[in-house]
Amino acid sequence: MTPTLVRRQLPQPGAASPSRTEGTDARARARDWAEIQERMLVPLYEEAYDRLEIGPGTRLLGLGCGSGLALLLAASRGATVTGVEPAAPERLALAHERLLPGPAPAARAEHAQLAGHTHLLAHDVDQAATAAELPPYNLVTAFQPIGCAAGDSDCLAALLKRAAPLAEHGAPVVLAGWGPPERCTTSSVLRVASRLADPLRASGGWRPALRDDLEEVAQRAGLRPDGSGRVACPFGYADLDSAVRGLLSTGLFETAIEATDPAQVTKELAEALHPHVRRDGTVWMANVFRYLIARTR
Repeated sequence: MTPTLVRRQLPQPGAASPSRTEGTDARARARDWAEIQERMLVPLYEEAYDRLEIGPGTRLLGLGCGSGLALLLAASRGATVTGVEPAAPERLALAHERLLPGPAPAARAEHAQLAGHTHLLAHDVDQAATAAELPPYNLVTAFQPIGCAAGDSDCLAALLKRAAPLAEHGAPVVLAGWGPPERCTTSSVLRVASRLADPLRASGGWRPALRDDLEEVAQRAGLRPDGSGRVACPFGYADLDSAVRGLLSTGLFETAIEATDPAQVTKELAEALHPHVRRDGTVWMANVFRYLIARTR
């Protein structure tokens, strides 16, 4: 099977184009996500994969696949993976580099074997649906955690509704969310985003995670809950600069940056992180994430 890449849709005529600076910032944050932040969620990915015993025969549709680390881990277990990233084309480009690379000759065989498990990297669920030669998916994942940005559950529910028809009846769907604020040290740092955001644009600001966030999303998407769990995902960084860059890459500070300016957000984020800097200069914050396994109907 030949892997393919579906590019991001071109802008409509007359649509405003991002400035060169904005594009550079977006690419830098996507790179920081891939190199610094995304690995913090590996315990979540592995816990879900172990519980569902994924491997050869698994046909996985990853919603919000980001820069592709969760897909890479699934493909290394033998799963055939399809990734969809509707919100961050820069991350999707990095997922392409990881999963469908153009390797040097010495590494070609290894990469070709991995790429054989990667069918499609798409900007949109509708593009993933065009992979008609594939059987229906038997696992859907949505690992981008919800529960810290107002409105994120609405976006996820809508995405799941569109994706569910692509999966088998009764296929597991994994949803992820932040744990209770009192179990997530990072919550105190994320409050910087809420404090700096303009109240008139607070729809993207931080909010505390709620106990039934994931169940409510599953219900609205027409899914049937079928088990849940919690996973420790500590955030550990080599130094303060890496911590700031990693957290900014999450997208949770975008509204604050728009309301103030990047320098102000960076300064206040660094100040909020100081209590978590250890003697050796590393930054460590304990967190608990929750996941829900639901089933398509």
